[in-house]
Amino acid sequence: MSKDGQPVRKLRWSRLIAALPAMVFGAIAAAFLWGLFNNDDGLPSTMIGRDISEFDLPPIEGRRKGLTTADQRGEVSLVNVWASWCVPCRVEMPLLVELAQTDSVPIHGINLKDKPAAARRFLAELGDPYGRIGAKGRIAYKDVGPFIRRSLEEDILPVVRRLQQEQYA
Repeated sequence: MSKDGQPVRKLRWSRLIAALPAMVFGAIAAAFLWGLFNNDDGLPSTMIGRDISEFDLPPIEGRRKGLTTADQRGEVSLVNVWASWCVPCRVEMPLLVELAQTDSVPIHGINLKDKPAAARRFLAELGDPYGRIGAKGRIAYKDVGPFIRRSLEEDILPVVRRLQQEQYA
């Protein structure tokens, strides 16, 4: 018995129950802080090193060249999935246009869930860096979300250069 006359076991159990909300809150806060400060942006992809699936995409309205699996053979290229309604796509487009002007790597786009008029307006407003899709038919790198200059220079272009060297070796 405790000093106040209650059994010790009951007192310990009530303290545990009283502390339970604070422990749950602490666990949630720790998970939130880990997610907030975790710098690992890499998303694993099971497609790296594998053949690209067969496809035949028609061109967007106003373009002559669509994208097919056959077009992917024979060159290393950068493929960007974009849409006019995508805010990050707006942010990255000037960098893609700048890269296209260097002619260092062909850039090809896949327009996702867009109305043809909206896609044309987007390209007319921000520039059109896209040509045909191409590579050896294998996915070599995956970058999700808008890329910034650092990501382009440190992550994407080194892969492109390595693949181009292997292609001509």
